Amino acid sequence: MTRYRDEIVALTTPITDPGDLDILLDRIGNARVVMLGEASHGTHEFYRWRAALTRRLIAERGFSFVAVEGDWPDCDRIDGAVRLRPGASADPREALTVFERWPTWMWANEEVADFCRWLRGHNAGVGESERAGFHGLDVYSLWESLREILLYLRENEPQEVPEALAAYRCFEPYDEDPYNYARATRFVPSRCENEVVDLLVELRQRAAADGAGEFGAWQNAEVVAGAERYYRSMMAGDRQSWNVRDRHMDATLDRLLTHYGPGSRGVVWAHNTHVGDARATDMAVAGEVNIGQLARERYGPDQVVLVGFGTHRGTVVAGDEWGAPMRLMPVPPARPGSLEAVLSEDAPPRALSVFPLGQRSDLLRDELGHRAVGVVYHPERDRGNYVPTVLGDRYDAFLWFEQSRGLLPVGTRPRDALEPETYPTGV
Repeated sequence: MTRYRDEIVALTTPITDPGDLDILLDRIGNARVVMLGEASHGTHEFYRWRAALTRRLIAERGFSFVAVEGDWPDCDRIDGAVRLRPGASADPREALTVFERWPTWMWANEEVADFCRWLRGHNAGVGESERAGFHGLDVYSLWESLREILLYLRENEPQEVPEALAAYRCFEPYDEDPYNYARATRFVPSRCENEVVDLLVELRQRAAADGAGEFGAWQNAEVVAGAERYYRSMMAGDRQSWNVRDRHMDATLDRLLTHYGPGSRGVVWAHNTHVGDARATDMAVAGEVNIGQLARERYGPDQVVLVGFGTHRGTVVAGDEWGAPMRLMPVPPARPGSLEAVLSEDAPPRALSVFPLGQRSDLLRDELGHRAVGVVYHPERDRGNYVPTVLGDRYDAFLWFEQSRGLLPVGTRPRDALEPETYPTGV
């Protein structure tokens, strides 16, 4: 028993099936953005319950799309499958098996496949304009996005191909290795920036004039611009690359909401470190922001609901180092005094907490360590995986699982892990 026992009893509601999420749907109300976190990228319960809530938001509340911590080109293949676009795969699971970038299991898993098959079935029963999409927010796909731009222009705007080729050829000498490009920017700071800006301006203007027909090409150009800034910022030796990445994801989310039109609403799936407001953690001391904070600032806190996830013990899918083969690892019981240890004493085994507005209890005001597991994980060093957190300020609600298990990856063929390791490790 902990000193928070009475507060935990009052705050937590046991959950057994998606119908138990009604209280959270009531809290979401008319909010335009709902961000659903995860304490790791490899836990079944986080993915399963995130999908369960998202199904209800789409089917019952008319949410327009899901935007995930993934690459735009990869997720665009899934979007084609779930929105029944001509020429796209008839089975979203097939689109997931094409994922190549390490860690492939982050999206190429059976839990996401089940959700995407449901989404395709849902979309098949509504009009084309009402179909919910599936999109990537992340910044890594520099070369893939360049190739997608070239393909689009060759088929639709051949007169604009030279502009895209200039950008592509500028990056060509680096053999699709971001480390090579990042190192080169130390000696020539602008490097390919001018070519990227020219391409982005052109596609931005055309998208403004043409709307939907140019949106994918424009977004790929934004990815190229964001990736170029991201890799260049890595060489500065500080943590600003984190901010470049999260500001790119925030801007992509806003473009999606604008693209889907007035009244559109979006669900975001990302790690707790991106979703939970950075101002309620030690990230703020380091000068870091994240998409949860940026969304609250952009749309207002009443239009954004942030939901965190946590677990006490179990198993998780992760790698021993960046690019290593995935494996099922143990998640040891949480360190004493942490949020997870406190909840394990007094909360139901599976529980939902929706935080009240206004006056806060000690549990929601005190700073407690909150576990964050990346795609690189060492269980024997778990005590170092905790983010100091003021729970009631970081999230609006929390889903808790006393015991959890690793998710089930689908078969993929990962390529060499060329991408730089993210900070913090793999989130």
